[in-house]
Amino acid sequence: MNAPMLRLLPAVLIALAVCAAPAAAVPAASPPPDPVVFVHGWNSDGAAWNTMAGRFRSDGWPADRLYQWTYETSQSNTTTASQLASTIDRVLAESGAARVDVVTHSMGSLSSRYYLRNLGGDAKVDAWVSLAGPNHGTNTARWCGGASCIEMRPGSAFLNALNTGDETPGPTRYATWWSSCDAIINPGSSVALTGAVNTQAPCLQHTAFTEDAGVYAEVRDHLIGAAPRESQVATSRPR
Repeated sequence: MNAPMLRLLPAVLIALAVCAAPAAAVPAASPPPDPVVFVHGWNSDGAAWNTMAGRFRSDGWPADRLYQWTYETSQSNTTTASQLASTIDRVLAESGAARVDVVTHSMGSLSSRYYLRNLGGDAKVDAWVSLAGPNHGTNTARWCGGASCIEMRPGSAFLNALNTGDETPGPTRYATWWSSCDAIINPGSSVALTGAVNTQAPCLQHTAFTEDAGVYAEVRDHLIGAAPRESQVATSRPR
């Protein structure tokens, strides 16, 4: 072998070694988050979630995995629960996801809880959120009419059945938020559920829960499974 070839030999050997080395593993892409189905409250619609949905998008949730559902709020919560079941089945089929997260405000907590308890929803919902939900009734509902308002009244047959036994059934991760400044949910202790992570929010009016940045951050962390602050954790309702 002549001198020029000898000088090239080390470079050739290095190149061959690099080619023979195993390729570095390509990091697996993060799986997409669960689709989020938003369930609004009485006399409202899906637009109530515009601010919160926008924050989810800013934090990386794809727009096509955020569903701001609208339903007729005067009907019975049992009817709404059946419609929610169909909606969630459609969301799962469209997204290919195994489960969804459900974020509710006010009366939206009741139909979604009925779905979880009675319609097999606990197998399809990973995390559930109740923002200012009248889970044990609110005296304010005595001032409105229709099937859904009657069901929201403390001691109604609907609520008695919904709250009998396990208030947080199945493997779903439950969380509630309430505020002492909420004049619509009366009494304020109505919101918390036994077995849920129950959090007292700052002084917020009823409609402010869906727009408050601090509440959003805590809801987001609950959906992704981040541990709550120790002061938030409660397994029983405040008395």
